[in-house]
Amino acid sequence: MLMFWNGYALPTVIIVAQVVAIVVPLMLAVAYLTYAERKVLAAMQLRMGPNVVGWWGLLQPIADGLKLLTKETVIPSGANRLLFVAAPMLSFILALVAWAVIPFSAGMVLANINVGVLYLFAISSLGVYGIVVAGWASNSKYAFLGALRSAAQMVSYEVSIGFVIVTVIMCAGSMNLSKIVEAQKHVWFFIPLFPMFIVFFISGLAETNRTPFDLAEGESELVAGYFVEYSSMTFALFYLGEYANMILISAMTAVLFLGGWLPPIDIAPLNWIPGPVWFALKIAVGLFFFLWARATLPRYRYDQLMRLGWKVFLPFSLLWVALTAGVLVYGGLV
Repeated sequence: MLMFWNGYALPTVIIVAQVVAIVVPLMLAVAYLTYAERKVLAAMQLRMGPNVVGWWGLLQPIADGLKLLTKETVIPSGANRLLFVAAPMLSFILALVAWAVIPFSAGMVLANINVGVLYLFAISSLGVYGIVVAGWASNSKYAFLGALRSAAQMVSYEVSIGFVIVTVIMCAGSMNLSKIVEAQKHVWFFIPLFPMFIVFFISGLAETNRTPFDLAEGESELVAGYFVEYSSMTFALFYLGEYANMILISAMTAVLFLGGWLPPIDIAPLNWIPGPVWFALKIAVGLFFFLWARATLPRYRYDQLMRLGWKVFLPFSLLWVALTAGVLVYGGLV
């Protein structure tokens, strides 16, 4: 059996090896992102953070994973057993398959398709299904209300993200993510599209249900939200999916606005550093801002969240799309 990569026929074994080469480092990154989050929050709150399991607490993510693996999976008596178990699997799988079109360097991409942006947008839209199914299948009013909250939040901010991506596509002239990165050789898009860069990152916080938009959780009314009935590895899959989505949003920010694998300045010493290293550094910077936001910002009220999405970000992103189109057409850039 043959599959195609960058226009060339490749054996299935090579494709599987490439998938493993993406998934294994991603899983390690997800595990140690939880460690990094706890360390960053501890530093910002003048605490120690994990420091017992292993040197500097470096084995804490492995200990947490083993703990969740050995716990019993409790399924509520009134739950739909099939959908209850399938929902976290769906959320986790969608967080992984989006990486098929993310370019790590020039030519280093699993599927170099011409509609990579459309593929990413479609995968992120499907993430709502896992959350709604989890809330409904749990047969719990708290889980269901949390799922409705989270789904409405994700759908609302996907609209703004869509218009932001449209401005990037217009500037790059392509929906191929590698070509979008190559279009930023002279100037990264976050400079001419700085307002869209800010809207995209804040919408990414809302899309991943992170602080200050973690409205799916609410200790006073909804407890843990849509996964309140989950335990052991089913809970862990939601947890891993959330952190994988954080890494994905940071990677999309790097590709769309920060030049992907390109160095900040085109000079020889910086060009010697491999593209994947630059890409990983940009992702790390984006993730730090995710963690910084959690440490410093209070949670929004739900009406404030929806007002920001529909009455501020949506009209502003629409206006910027029109302005970008006007500049490109009348400036003779297209």
